[in-house]
Amino acid sequence: MKNQKGFTLIEIMVVIIILGLLAGLVLPKFLGQEEKAKVKIAMTQIRDLEGALDMFKLDNGFYPTTDQGLDALIKKPETGRIPDKWRDGGYLKPARIPKDPWGKDYVYIAPGSENREYEIISYGADGEPGGEGNNADIESWKMQ
Repeated sequence: MKNQKGFTLIEIMVVIIILGLLAGLVLPKFLGQEEKAKVKIAMTQIRDLEGALDMFKLDNGFYPTTDQGLDALIKKPETGRIPDKWRDGGYLKPARIPKDPWGKDYVYIAPGSENREYEIISYGADGEPGGEGNNADIESWKMQ
């Protein structure tokens, strides 16, 4: 017998089948983690915005209104109640309001409902109020 090197077609097919089975078991778990990560990113961004809003209030004695919006954190408001001690350079670094992980703007309402000073909301993956799972709203007052 000759000394043969290499793999037979059957060996290659067995390896491909095994890899396909492994991918079928592992990939769905990784894909589910992506959505969980987006929720955590949204929560972190909301916390950062809350910190910047608190610094704004510490300097000026009030939170920006709904009309002034989160933009008041990066640009001194020119309408409504004008802050006297607005911090040069703003309250966010870099000086931009982040989009939520699904590429949409955060909703800012001030004053908020139920005696809340403000509310920050991401409407989740579907961008619509309400929803469950990946489409669930992420609301600043409900975060732990």
